[in-house]
Amino acid sequence: MRVTERTSHEEARVAETLKKGSRVTGAAREKLAADLKKKYDSGASIRALAEETGRSYGFVHRMLSESGVTLRGRGGATRGKKSSSS
Repeated sequence: MRVTERTSHEEARVAETLKKGSRVTGAAREKLAADLKKKYDSGASIRALAEETGRSYGFVHRMLSESGVTLRGRGGATRGKKSSSS
């Protein structure tokens, strides 16, 4: 529980310093990219990360791509014939 509280506090601090639409450069950009990468690799969606950081979907997508993350495919229901798993 303690780790979660600290993470939430850190996220709030990062969100405060990164006002929506402001340019993120240098060390702040590298830190944000590393944080996004870690969370995305842990299972967070791009949309969830965008909402959490107050940035756009495109911004988060670009940051993840720049940091070398292999992006997951789209989720949701698949169409077509169901394969038999018997």
